[in-house]
Amino acid sequence: MSANVTVRGSDDVTANEPTALAHDRTVAVVGTGTMGQGIAQVALVAGHPVRLYDSARGRAVEAVAALTARLDRLVEKGRLDATAREAAVGRLHAAEELDELADAALVIEAIVELLPVKQQLFADLEKVVGDDTVLATNTSSLSVTAIAGGLRLPGRFVGLHFFNPAPLLPLVEVVSGFATDADVATRAYATVKGWGKTPVRCADTPGFIVNRVARPFYAEALRLYEEGVADPATIDAALRDCGGFRMGPFELTDLIGQDVNEAVTRSVWESFHQDPKFTPSLAQRRLVESGRLGRKTGQGWFSYADGAERPEPHTAAPAKAPAKIVVRGDLGPAEPLVGLFEEAGIEVRRKRGAGFIQLPGRGELMLADGETSFEYHREEIVYFDLALDYARASRIVLSTREGTAPETLGEAVGLFQALGKQVSVIGDVPGMIVARTVAMLADLAADAVDRGVATAEDVDTAMRLGVNYPAGPLEWAAKVGHQRLSGLLGELHERYPTGRYAPSLGLVRRGYAEYAKDSR
Repeated sequence: MSANVTVRGSDDVTANEPTALAHDRTVAVVGTGTMGQGIAQVALVAGHPVRLYDSARGRAVEAVAALTARLDRLVEKGRLDATAREAAVGRLHAAEELDELADAALVIEAIVELLPVKQQLFADLEKVVGDDTVLATNTSSLSVTAIAGGLRLPGRFVGLHFFNPAPLLPLVEVVSGFATDADVATRAYATVKGWGKTPVRCADTPGFIVNRVARPFYAEALRLYEEGVADPATIDAALRDCGGFRMGPFELTDLIGQDVNEAVTRSVWESFHQDPKFTPSLAQRRLVESGRLGRKTGQGWFSYADGAERPEPHTAAPAKAPAKIVVRGDLGPAEPLVGLFEEAGIEVRRKRGAGFIQLPGRGELMLADGETSFEYHREEIVYFDLALDYARASRIVLSTREGTAPETLGEAVGLFQALGKQVSVIGDVPGMIVARTVAMLADLAADAVDRGVATAEDVDTAMRLGVNYPAGPLEWAAKVGHQRLSGLLGELHERYPTGRYAPSLGLVRRGYAEYAKDSR
């Protein structure tokens, strides 16, 4: 993190600091693709004069026409007043030459993700605009510091990473490069906040907040698929129906584009000097090489051809629920299950123990902890996965070794079916699906905070708003328990000793602090 950057809470702006750009100041947008037009619309509706520029002749004029049509549709839908539409159109202009951006107070670039091209653009802009003009890049994968590296005044350069579609998604990552002046970042923050967005402060790091912390959501699903634990439809269902995520990673990468998602993963991995925590997936690389890029090509992990049926997740057949169970010890984050079992008419007896459910036969149900069923030679162990909310979850995932008695597995399946849940049974894998994904998300989030990338509040806000997570990873970690999650990763690290699952010092430290607090 730059010595010039101070990462603070989202509302930490005092009266002595720079304020937002006045609405009569011109905002210029360079690049007239989907993102460029979206950013221009945000600034325009907020009340600024806006100039659109594109190096390709005629594109800016076409973009003005397209943006005007968008405003017309907003009026038709009742989302924009007709008078406000007329005023906005009057403030919107196409610029055929870069010189026409000379009086802009803020220039935001949204062009191709190639470092030399961006560097050349800003070198040219610096010859045109005033020294007080703020220059911003919307890059999602390149270094803000590197883009500004050759500028005469790199301190006035900042990253403003909007999310697509910019008019609809609230999050903007305000990224301070190594040389970014603190007051410039604050002015940019205040400006986008004034536009109705939710900005978060971030230091210049590979992937910024969202694309850095989100990697395990995709990576762990792909790893589980490569290990033959479960098929894509079942993994998606587990994270969606049990974990509470809006979409599963396979359907989401099909929507994003396999090439785009894989490129971001590879960029972050290479930027972190091939850190094993960010290792790309060979399975996804093969998908990209085959041209199966997702919805845009009609085939990705799933088929999008007309009439194609989406594969169904594995769902266990109906099984008889046990009449009574014994709960030994505290079930931790799964403790709400006890009340749900009782509400379902199942007799629950409480006894001392290490935190597991004893079935009527010889089986035991345990919350995923990073170990596997086959390691228990004498006991019949069935693992169940972590859920965001066991009451609201519509699916529970179980894992057990080959050779587990059908009666034991049947009792486990029937127990959760009695709660009205669908049940999926996957292969015997440490950490299962939701638990290992949440643990890795929490680990990268804690590491980002401890390295000064962003505050804990901004990390959680970014993940909720940027990728629609049901809870911020640090908020979720506090609910589940840092000690439990760092322990789970420690177990995974023993079984996959590559460094991928080695818990960060930050997560371990939080776990020890939790233990010390509980021991008082």
